[in-house]
Order: sequence, then structure tokens, then C-alpha cells
Amino acid sequence: MWGEMMKRRIMIVDDQKGVRRLLEELFKREGWEVYAAADGKEAIEKVGQFQPSILLIDMKMPNMNGLEASQKILEKHQELAIIMMTAYGEMEVVKRALESGVRKCITKPFDILYLRDEVNRIVAEEVS
Repeated sequence: MWGEMMKRRIMIVDDQKGVRRLLEELFKREGWEVYAAADGKEAIEKVGQFQPSILLIDMKMPNMNGLEASQKILEKHQELAIIMMTAYGEMEVVKRALESGVRKCITKPFDILYLRDEVNRIVAEEVS
């Protein structure tokens, strides 16, 4: 499925260390190169450096929320697939996120295996 030419890189952006760790471990076990950021500003600074295939970003974070950060990132990296993690019921945010180019919004708390499958599906679509 994946050639050696294409390294699967994922960036996880969440202000909760526990969430970042959980997702980091999951994706590392799956063979991904994993980068993490604690907030939107850090994600914007690091995304050009790491060039991830996909970005998982939390909506609610200090300094800069996930929607603002995603919009800024997509201005420079239109091709980057972004999945936003939102709290249940943030329908207006979800609508704005999808309009600005975010590929998918997943409601917290999420099923970690469903999230993994969605990441793999979106990245596979990008490659084909």
C-alpha cells in the first residue's frame, strides 16, 4: 500500500498532553512519523518544517483555536488534509471549519480506532 517514497507524517495539535500522548502512541505503533504541538500558534510554526501528510487539530485551545489555526495553515498549505476534533454540539464551528477547507470534523470523545481509520482513509485518498 505505502511505498518507501512516501513517509506517513502526522501532526497532532491539542493542548491536553494526555490526548497528544494517546494519539502519538497510536500512530507511532501504526508506523507513522508523529509530530505534536500544544496549540494553534505552535502548529503554524511547525507545519512548514515537518510537512505532515495530515493534521489532527483540536478546536478549543489557548492562544489560538483550531479553526483560526487551520485557516492560517490552509492559506499556505492548501493541499494539507486536516481533521478537526470538536466538542459535541459545536455545529456552527463545524460548518465554518468545513467551509474553510478542513476535510472532516470528529466529535470528542471519539473512538480512537474510528479516528485512526479516518486518517488512513483520507491519506489514502490523497495518494491515489
